[in-house]
Amino acid sequence: MSTPLTDDDVKRIAGLARLELSPAEVEMFTRQLADILAYADEIQRVDTTNVPATSHVLSRGPAWRLDTPAPSLTRDDVLRKAPGALPSAGVFRVPKVI
Repeated sequence: MSTPLTDDDVKRIAGLARLELSPAEVEMFTRQLADILAYADEIQRVDTTNVPATSHVLSRGPAWRLDTPAPSLTRDDVLRKAPGALPSAGVFRVPKVI
């Protein structure tokens, strides 16, 4: 990191986030943010020259199963087994959300 993080930097960031910080919190966050930025700077210096670009952390193919049709329940069976269903109307009763 080129310049050290100051208390004023933390106060400005807190202002942007609309946070009110006590002096003790400003001091604590100054230390913590400085540590985070130092770690990010350290990661930026890792040599990735021979590492191939990837779009996902896992190198294997998709983990999805094939979409194959399978037998399922009929509509009448579902309505007969569901709690709170009205089979004659063909609907489920659910709790009011609003």
